[in-house]
Amino acid sequence: MSRRSEEKLAERADLLAEEESLRDVAAGGSGLVGLDGSGVLGDARKSAKTKTKTKGKNATGADAGRGGKGKAPAKPREPYVPARGWPGAGGGRVGYMDPPTMWRATTVQACGMWPFAAGSGSPMIGVPLGQHLFTGATVCGDPLNWFTRARYISNPSLFMLGMPGLGKSTLINRMLIGLAATGVVPLVLGDLKPDYADTVRALGGQVISIGRGRGGINVLDPGAMGEAAAKIGGDAGEVLKAEAHGRVLNMVAALITIVRGRPMDDHEQSVLSAVLHHLRERAVPGRSVLLPDVLRVLTEGPDRVRAVTLDRGSDTRYRDAVDPLHRSLLGILDGPLGDTFASETSTRIDANAPAVCIDISGIGEADTQLTAAAMLAAWSDGLGTVAASHALADAGLAPRRWFFTVLDELWRPLRAASGIVDRIDALTRLNRSLGLGDAKITHTLKDAEALGTDADRAKARGFVERAGMVVCAGLPKTEMEDLGKVVGLSRREIELVSSWSSPPGWGVRGEDEEPPGRGRFLIKVGGRPGIPIKVAITDAERDLHNTNTRWTTNEAAIERAAARTAQEVARLAQEGPLPMTLPGAPATLALPGDPGFPAVEASAGGWTA
Repeated sequence: MSRRSEEKLAERADLLAEEESLRDVAAGGSGLVGLDGSGVLGDARKSAKTKTKTKGKNATGADAGRGGKGKAPAKPREPYVPARGWPGAGGGRVGYMDPPTMWRATTVQACGMWPFAAGSGSPMIGVPLGQHLFTGATVCGDPLNWFTRARYISNPSLFMLGMPGLGKSTLINRMLIGLAATGVVPLVLGDLKPDYADTVRALGGQVISIGRGRGGINVLDPGAMGEAAAKIGGDAGEVLKAEAHGRVLNMVAALITIVRGRPMDDHEQSVLSAVLHHLRERAVPGRSVLLPDVLRVLTEGPDRVRAVTLDRGSDTRYRDAVDPLHRSLLGILDGPLGDTFASETSTRIDANAPAVCIDISGIGEADTQLTAAAMLAAWSDGLGTVAASHALADAGLAPRRWFFTVLDELWRPLRAASGIVDRIDALTRLNRSLGLGDAKITHTLKDAEALGTDADRAKARGFVERAGMVVCAGLPKTEMEDLGKVVGLSRREIELVSSWSSPPGWGVRGEDEEPPGRGRFLIKVGGRPGIPIKVAITDAERDLHNTNTRWTTNEAAIERAAARTAQEVARLAQEGPLPMTLPGAPATLALPGDPGFPAVEASAGGWTA
């Protein structure tokens, strides 16, 4: 029902109530005292007196006797006062007022509307995100457009914090869709739930599944960077090969850090680098280098590898230097990571895809080591693809493309092992080219505080300090005060965001009560005042993005199961009662239609027999 229809119904109800009240006044003689102390409003009093006189003249004997001798007069009813007040002077009548229609335009388009135009401080460059929480103005923004076009930020990066269930991934999904429409390539490097796989499929992109029995990544494969280096050739190709070598070395070191629970030693990284160089120089065309090949080289001990161990011709010194590394690699191959990272890459990233999502939702929640390793491998492979694309564009062999990477659930790899912060920082810093924006998402700053060393905690806080945009969803007040020391938040902003972390109200009739902070975000850029926004998703976004799919009933499957059950019951009923052989059980099994079959029905409150 429209608002205009509701207003007409309300006016009609008030008029009917007023007429009934006037009839009561005429019958009982009571009235209202007006603002001037003169009793019932003039029009109402006259109408009541007129009706009383008319009624007295035409009254029957029974009516005339009302209130006579021997019978107490009837107590008049209290007059009804409409919610909007009485009509007329002094009645306090309140009319409905429609809100004015609002438009948004630039100063060039609306210059002739002055002085009926109101200014707004909301940015209009980038992906439309939502409406300003206080002014209702449209707010647009994303790290790439605010870096390249608006020049609001000096680093095309976004760091988002917020409690679960408040819409963090929903906002990032909107950025993905909006940026993809402008030609930017979204890269979701490690989708844990998954939150973004359906969106990437809808954009015509590539979804790669990683996990046991699903697919794997060969961490020694240079991937797109190796292919680009071969195409470019010359000095530029050699530079790209060196960068690919550093990326592979960093990834293997990250896997060893996860298995050990502590960082590698410096001399072990030198040994590992020498092994990788040895394998590259003797690689067979068409065959990828695998982790078992690294173990084979360590066992053989070629001169290039022995030289960095300072063995001085002693096998004992050589084994003492490489055995810890050897044992860690065996732990990777024979442990929880071997099936995923010890074989060929199942599906390579398509550098020409409009969007890419690496889905690792098939890995169990309790398998923290494999989850962290899969996320790091996905980041390494994806960022290597970005570096290869820019190198080809610099050489004039491919068009220039911009990328937007999403690193969701950052707390998962951070807690995997001590020193993993260095690996994440190295992975994200290896690509020095422009054209890459990133979004890092986690829950609270306490994810960084849970790290083992002060150095790791400081580096993790640096992710927030270096971010061009900081987006806050609902967070507790203490968390907002800690964040204010890093970002710079006013007391009003702290109170606003902390109010969004309140739980939803109790639904007395079972209705879906949303948390007050769902869809509300505060965007902070440098020392500027924060921009509070409200995100309202469209039907298309709602169908693509549902983080509670496991809590949604599969109606089709339920109907199929019910049909199969009905067919089986009907078949058994035709065959007759079934004999029971269990001790102490009834001799026959009662089926539907048999005497004694219990009547069971389902209700909203449960099952009733």
